[in-house]
Amino acid sequence: MATIRKKGDMQWHVQVRRKGYPVQTKTFTNRGDAEKWVSIIESEMHRGIFISRTAAEQTTLKELIDRYRIEITPHHRGHESESVRLTALAKHKFASRFIATLQPSDFAAYRDKRLETVKPGTVVREMGIFQQVIEQARREWGINLHDNPVRLVKRPKVQDARERRFEEDEEARLMAALDDCRTIYMKPLIEFATETAMRQGELLALSWDNIDLSIPSALLPETKNGSSRTVPLSKRAVQILKQLPRQISGQVFPLSKDAVKKAWARATKRAGIVDLHFHDLRHEATSRLAEKVTNVLMLASITGHKDLKMLKRYYHPKVEDLAKLLG
Repeated sequence: MATIRKKGDMQWHVQVRRKGYPVQTKTFTNRGDAEKWVSIIESEMHRGIFISRTAAEQTTLKELIDRYRIEITPHHRGHESESVRLTALAKHKFASRFIATLQPSDFAAYRDKRLETVKPGTVVREMGIFQQVIEQARREWGINLHDNPVRLVKRPKVQDARERRFEEDEEARLMAALDDCRTIYMKPLIEFATETAMRQGELLALSWDNIDLSIPSALLPETKNGSSRTVPLSKRAVQILKQLPRQISGQVFPLSKDAVKKAWARATKRAGIVDLHFHDLRHEATSRLAEKVTNVLMLASITGHKDLKMLKRYYHPKVEDLAKLLG
Protein backbone atom coordinates (compact mmCIF):
# COMPACT_ATOMS: atom_id res chain seq x y z
CA MET A 1 0.00 0.00 0.00
CA ALA A 2 1.35 3.43 -0.95
CA THR A 3 0.49 6.87 0.35
CA ILE A 4 1.49 10.14 -1.29
CA ARG A 5 1.18 13.32 0.76
CA LYS A 6 1.93 16.86 -0.23
CA LYS A 7 4.37 18.69 2.03
CA GLY A 8 4.40 22.41 1.40
CA ASP A 9 4.36 23.82 -2.09
CA MET A 10 7.29 21.92 -3.59
CA GLN A 11 7.49 18.47 -1.96
CA TRP A 12 5.62 15.17 -2.12
CA HIS A 13 6.28 12.64 0.63
CA VAL A 14 5.81 8.99 -0.38
CA GLN A 15 5.52 5.89 1.81
CA VAL A 16 5.20 2.31 0.58
CA ARG A 17 4.12 -0.47 2.98
CA ARG A 18 3.98 -4.16 2.15
CA LYS A 19 4.03 -7.19 4.42
CA GLY A 20 7.48 -8.78 4.66
CA TYR A 21 9.33 -5.68 3.49
CA PRO A 22 10.73 -2.64 5.36
CA VAL A 23 8.72 0.54 4.95
CA GLN A 24 10.07 2.62 2.07
CA THR A 25 9.90 6.41 2.15
CA LYS A 26 11.12 9.10 -0.19
CA THR A 27 10.47 12.76 -0.99
CA PHE A 28 10.01 14.22 -4.49
CA THR A 29 9.58 17.70 -5.95
CA ASN A 30 6.65 16.69 -8.18
CA ARG A 31 3.85 14.14 -7.96
CA GLY A 32 4.66 12.52 -11.32
CA ASP A 33 8.09 11.34 -10.16
CA ALA A 34 6.59 10.16 -6.90
CA GLU A 35 4.03 7.99 -8.70
CA LYS A 36 6.70 6.49 -10.99
CA TRP A 37 8.81 5.59 -7.97
CA VAL A 38 5.85 3.94 -6.23
CA SER A 39 5.13 1.91 -9.37
CA ILE A 40 8.71 0.63 -9.55
CA ILE A 41 8.92 -0.25 -5.85
CA GLU A 42 5.55 -2.02 -5.76
CA SER A 43 6.37 -3.93 -8.96
CA GLU A 44 9.69 -5.16 -7.54
CA MET A 45 8.03 -6.19 -4.27
CA HIS A 46 5.30 -8.04 -6.16
CA ARG A 47 7.92 -9.94 -8.21
CA GLY A 48 10.05 -10.68 -5.15
CA ILE A 49 13.14 -8.89 -6.48
CA PHE A 50 13.00 -5.78 -4.31
CA ILE A 51 16.10 -4.67 -2.40
CA SER A 52 16.16 -1.63 -0.17
CA ARG A 53 18.18 1.23 -1.65
CA THR A 54 17.83 3.43 1.43
CA ALA A 55 21.47 3.12 2.52
CA ALA A 56 22.72 3.65 -1.05
CA GLU A 57 20.52 6.74 -1.35
CA GLN A 58 21.86 8.21 1.89
CA THR A 59 25.57 7.33 1.64
CA THR A 60 28.07 9.22 -0.50
CA LEU A 61 30.92 7.66 -2.42
CA LYS A 62 33.33 9.69 -0.26
CA GLU A 63 31.94 8.09 2.89
CA LEU A 64 32.52 4.64 1.42
CA ILE A 65 36.05 5.53 0.34
CA ASP A 66 36.90 6.90 3.79
CA ARG A 67 35.51 3.81 5.52
CA TYR A 68 37.43 1.52 3.16
CA ARG A 69 40.65 3.45 3.84
CA ILE A 70 40.19 3.13 7.61
CA GLU A 71 38.87 -0.43 7.87
CA ILE A 72 40.19 -2.37 4.85
CA THR A 73 43.33 -0.71 3.51
CA PRO A 74 45.50 -1.25 6.64
CA HIS A 75 45.30 -5.02 6.01
CA HIS A 76 46.67 -4.75 2.46
CA ARG A 77 50.26 -4.94 1.31
CA GLY A 78 51.24 -1.51 0.03
CA HIS A 79 48.65 0.06 2.33
CA GLU A 80 50.53 3.36 2.53
CA SER A 81 50.36 4.09 -1.20
CA GLU A 82 46.77 2.80 -1.38
CA SER A 83 45.76 5.15 1.43
CA VAL A 84 47.23 8.10 -0.47
CA ARG A 85 45.32 7.12 -3.61
CA LEU A 86 42.06 6.73 -1.69
CA THR A 87 42.45 10.13 -0.06
CA ALA A 88 42.94 11.71 -3.49
CA LEU A 89 39.96 9.87 -5.01
CA ALA A 90 37.72 10.98 -2.15
CA LYS A 91 38.38 14.61 -3.12
CA HIS A 92 36.94 14.19 -6.62
CA LYS A 93 33.76 16.24 -7.10
CA PHE A 94 31.50 13.27 -7.86
CA ALA A 95 32.60 11.56 -4.62
CA SER A 96 30.18 13.87 -2.79
CA ARG A 97 27.22 12.29 -4.59
CA PHE A 98 25.08 9.53 -3.13
CA ILE A 99 26.25 6.16 -4.38
CA ALA A 100 22.79 5.25 -5.69
CA THR A 101 22.92 8.16 -8.15
CA LEU A 102 26.23 7.19 -9.76
CA GLN A 103 26.03 5.57 -13.18
CA PRO A 104 28.63 3.89 -15.43
CA SER A 105 28.64 7.09 -17.49
CA ASP A 106 29.96 9.04 -14.47
CA PHE A 107 32.97 6.75 -14.15
CA ALA A 108 33.47 6.73 -17.93
CA ALA A 109 33.62 10.53 -17.84
CA TYR A 110 36.12 10.32 -14.97
CA ARG A 111 38.24 7.89 -17.03
CA ASP A 112 38.29 10.14 -20.07
CA LYS A 113 39.14 13.25 -18.07
CA ARG A 114 42.00 11.54 -16.22
CA LEU A 115 43.46 10.19 -19.45
CA GLU A 116 44.13 13.79 -20.47
CA THR A 117 46.76 14.13 -17.73
CA VAL A 118 47.91 10.66 -16.59
CA LYS A 119 48.92 7.35 -18.16
CA PRO A 120 46.41 4.55 -18.84
CA GLY A 121 48.01 2.38 -16.16
CA THR A 122 47.22 4.99 -13.51
CA VAL A 123 43.60 5.22 -14.64
CA VAL A 124 43.23 1.43 -14.60
CA ARG A 125 44.50 1.32 -10.99
CA GLU A 126 42.14 4.11 -9.91
CA MET A 127 39.15 2.47 -11.57
CA GLY A 128 40.11 -0.77 -9.85
CA ILE A 129 40.07 0.97 -6.46
CA PHE A 130 36.63 2.48 -7.13
CA GLN A 131 35.36 -0.99 -8.04
CA GLN A 132 36.85 -2.59 -4.92
CA VAL A 133 35.33 0.04 -2.61
CA ILE A 134 31.84 -0.31 -4.08
CA GLU A 135 32.07 -4.11 -4.14
CA GLN A 136 33.05 -4.15 -0.46
CA ALA A 137 30.08 -1.91 0.31
CA ARG A 138 27.71 -4.18 -1.63
CA ARG A 139 28.98 -7.38 0.00
CA GLU A 140 29.31 -6.35 3.62
CA TRP A 141 28.09 -2.83 4.33
CA GLY A 142 24.45 -3.05 3.30
CA ILE A 143 24.76 -0.86 0.19
CA ASN A 144 22.29 -2.51 -2.16
CA LEU A 145 22.87 -1.87 -5.85
CA HIS A 146 21.71 -4.00 -8.77
CA ASP A 147 25.25 -3.87 -10.16
CA ASN A 148 28.62 -2.27 -9.57
CA PRO A 149 28.63 0.71 -11.99
CA VAL A 150 32.42 0.64 -12.33
CA ARG A 151 32.39 -2.98 -13.49
CA LEU A 152 30.49 -1.95 -16.61
CA VAL A 153 33.03 0.68 -17.67
CA LYS A 154 35.67 -0.23 -20.25
CA ARG A 155 39.23 0.18 -19.04
CA PRO A 156 41.82 1.96 -21.21
CA LYS A 157 44.39 -0.25 -22.85
CA VAL A 158 47.71 -0.15 -21.05
CA GLN A 159 50.70 0.07 -23.36
CA ASP A 160 53.26 1.65 -21.08
CA ALA A 161 55.54 -1.34 -20.47
CA ARG A 162 59.11 -0.08 -20.27
CA GLU A 163 61.93 -1.65 -22.30
CA ARG A 164 64.72 0.49 -20.81
CA ARG A 165 68.08 -1.22 -20.37
CA PHE A 166 71.61 0.03 -19.74
CA GLU A 167 73.02 1.75 -22.82
CA GLU A 168 76.70 1.83 -23.79
CA ASP A 169 78.73 2.58 -20.63
CA GLU A 170 75.79 3.62 -18.41
CA GLU A 171 76.24 0.71 -16.01
CA ALA A 172 79.90 1.51 -15.45
CA ARG A 173 79.10 5.20 -14.94
CA LEU A 174 76.37 4.37 -12.45
CA MET A 175 78.64 2.06 -10.45
CA ALA A 176 81.34 4.74 -10.38
CA ALA A 177 78.82 7.29 -9.11
CA LEU A 178 77.71 4.88 -6.40
CA ASP A 179 81.28 4.69 -5.05
CA ASP A 180 80.63 8.11 -3.53
CA CYS A 181 77.24 7.15 -2.09
CA ARG A 182 76.60 8.03 1.57
CA THR A 183 75.61 4.44 2.37
CA ILE A 184 77.76 1.41 1.69
CA TYR A 185 74.66 -0.67 0.92
CA MET A 186 73.43 1.21 -2.13
CA LYS A 187 76.00 -0.08 -4.64
CA PRO A 188 75.66 -3.77 -3.64
CA LEU A 189 71.87 -3.33 -3.68
CA ILE A 190 72.03 -2.23 -7.34
CA GLU A 191 74.47 -5.01 -8.23
CA PHE A 192 72.34 -7.65 -6.50
CA ALA A 193 69.17 -6.36 -8.19
CA THR A 194 70.81 -6.58 -11.60
CA GLU A 195 71.99 -10.10 -10.85
CA THR A 196 68.73 -11.55 -9.42
CA ALA A 197 65.84 -9.60 -11.03
CA MET A 198 64.28 -9.07 -7.60
CA ARG A 199 61.87 -6.17 -7.14
CA GLN A 200 62.89 -3.27 -4.92
CA GLY A 201 60.37 -4.23 -2.23
CA GLU A 202 61.65 -7.81 -2.22
CA LEU A 203 65.25 -6.63 -1.87
CA LEU A 204 64.53 -4.27 1.02
CA ALA A 205 62.52 -6.97 2.85
CA LEU A 206 65.21 -9.61 2.37
CA SER A 207 66.60 -10.97 5.66
CA TRP A 208 69.67 -13.03 6.42
CA ASP A 209 67.42 -15.69 7.98
CA ASN A 210 66.08 -16.40 4.50
CA ILE A 211 69.48 -16.65 2.81
CA ASP A 212 70.90 -20.16 2.35
CA LEU A 213 74.40 -19.98 0.90
CA SER A 214 74.75 -23.78 0.85
CA ILE A 215 72.20 -24.16 -1.97
CA PRO A 216 72.62 -21.12 -2.66
CA SER A 217 69.23 -19.36 -2.61
CA ALA A 218 67.12 -16.57 -1.16
CA LEU A 219 63.62 -17.21 0.13
CA LEU A 220 61.07 -14.45 -0.44
CA PRO A 221 58.18 -15.29 1.95
CA GLU A 222 55.90 -12.62 0.51
CA THR A 223 56.08 -11.08 -2.95
CA LYS A 224 54.08 -8.58 -4.97
CA ASN A 225 52.01 -11.44 -6.39
CA GLY A 226 51.02 -12.56 -2.90
CA SER A 227 52.93 -15.85 -2.97
CA SER A 228 56.39 -16.89 -1.83
CA ARG A 229 59.24 -17.96 -4.08
CA THR A 230 62.82 -19.10 -3.70
CA VAL A 231 65.36 -17.39 -5.93
CA PRO A 232 68.50 -19.33 -6.92
CA LEU A 233 71.64 -17.26 -6.52
CA SER A 234 74.49 -17.04 -9.00
CA LYS A 235 78.16 -17.09 -7.93
CA ARG A 236 78.25 -13.33 -8.45
CA ALA A 237 75.17 -12.84 -6.23
CA VAL A 238 76.76 -14.96 -3.50
CA GLN A 239 79.96 -12.95 -3.75
CA ILE A 240 78.01 -9.71 -3.27
CA LEU A 241 76.31 -11.10 -0.15
CA LYS A 242 79.55 -12.36 1.39
CA GLN A 243 81.06 -8.89 1.16
CA LEU A 244 78.17 -7.23 3.03
CA PRO A 245 78.46 -6.30 6.70
CA ARG A 246 75.58 -7.61 8.79
CA GLN A 247 73.30 -5.39 10.85
CA ILE A 248 71.48 -6.32 14.07
CA SER A 249 68.16 -5.73 12.28
CA GLY A 250 68.76 -8.85 10.20
CA GLN A 251 68.05 -7.02 6.95
CA VAL A 252 70.41 -7.81 4.10
CA PHE A 253 70.00 -4.26 2.78
CA PRO A 254 69.06 -2.05 5.78
CA LEU A 255 67.71 0.82 3.72
CA SER A 256 64.33 2.54 3.57
CA LYS A 257 62.43 3.02 0.33
CA ASP A 258 62.84 6.77 0.65
CA ALA A 259 66.60 6.47 1.19
CA VAL A 260 66.91 4.33 -1.95
CA LYS A 261 64.85 6.82 -3.94
CA LYS A 262 67.05 9.76 -2.94
CA ALA A 263 70.32 7.85 -3.40
CA TRP A 264 69.20 6.62 -6.82
CA ALA A 265 68.33 10.16 -7.93
CA ARG A 266 71.71 11.50 -6.79
CA ALA A 267 73.68 8.65 -8.40
CA THR A 268 71.95 8.79 -11.79
CA LYS A 269 72.35 12.57 -11.85
CA ARG A 270 76.07 12.33 -11.09
CA ALA A 271 76.43 9.64 -13.75
CA GLY A 272 74.59 11.78 -16.31
CA ILE A 273 71.97 9.08 -16.89
CA VAL A 274 68.48 10.16 -17.98
CA ASP A 275 65.18 8.24 -17.73
CA LEU A 276 66.49 5.19 -15.91
CA HIS A 277 64.28 3.92 -13.08
CA PHE A 278 65.23 1.48 -10.33
CA HIS A 279 62.59 -0.92 -11.63
CA ASP A 280 64.36 -0.96 -15.00
CA LEU A 281 67.02 -3.06 -13.28
CA ARG A 282 64.48 -5.89 -13.13
CA HIS A 283 64.05 -5.70 -16.90
CA GLU A 284 67.82 -5.60 -17.34
CA ALA A 285 68.33 -8.61 -15.08
CA THR A 286 65.53 -10.63 -16.68
CA SER A 287 66.94 -9.94 -20.13
CA ARG A 288 70.32 -11.25 -19.02
CA LEU A 289 68.78 -14.31 -17.33
CA ALA A 290 66.81 -15.13 -20.49
CA GLU A 291 70.12 -15.61 -22.30
CA LYS A 292 71.15 -18.25 -19.75
CA VAL A 293 67.81 -19.86 -18.86
CA THR A 294 66.16 -20.91 -22.13
CA ASN A 295 63.07 -22.48 -20.52
CA VAL A 296 60.38 -19.86 -19.94
CA LEU A 297 58.83 -21.77 -17.02
CA MET A 298 62.18 -21.99 -15.27
CA LEU A 299 62.76 -18.29 -15.86
CA ALA A 300 59.33 -17.49 -14.42
CA SER A 301 60.18 -19.43 -11.26
CA ILE A 302 63.25 -17.21 -10.81
CA THR A 303 61.70 -13.83 -11.61
CA GLY A 304 58.25 -14.46 -10.13
CA HIS A 305 56.31 -13.48 -13.26
CA LYS A 306 52.81 -14.95 -13.11
CA ASP A 307 51.88 -14.07 -16.67
CA LEU A 308 54.09 -15.87 -19.19
CA LYS A 309 53.08 -13.31 -21.81
CA MET A 310 55.22 -10.82 -19.90
CA LEU A 311 58.24 -13.07 -20.37
CA LYS A 312 57.78 -13.69 -24.09
CA ARG A 313 59.34 -10.34 -24.89
CA TYR A 314 62.63 -11.54 -23.41
CA TYR A 315 62.93 -14.49 -25.80
CA HIS A 316 64.19 -14.17 -29.37
CA PRO A 317 65.07 -17.75 -30.38
CA LYS A 318 66.52 -18.46 -33.81
CA VAL A 319 64.48 -20.67 -36.14
CA GLU A 320 67.44 -23.01 -36.72
CA ASP A 321 67.81 -23.56 -32.96
CA LEU A 322 64.11 -24.42 -32.62
CA ALA A 323 64.40 -26.85 -35.54
CA LYS A 324 67.27 -28.64 -33.77
CA LEU A 325 65.10 -29.07 -30.67
CA LEU A 326 62.46 -30.81 -32.77
CA GLY A 327 65.01 -33.40 -33.96
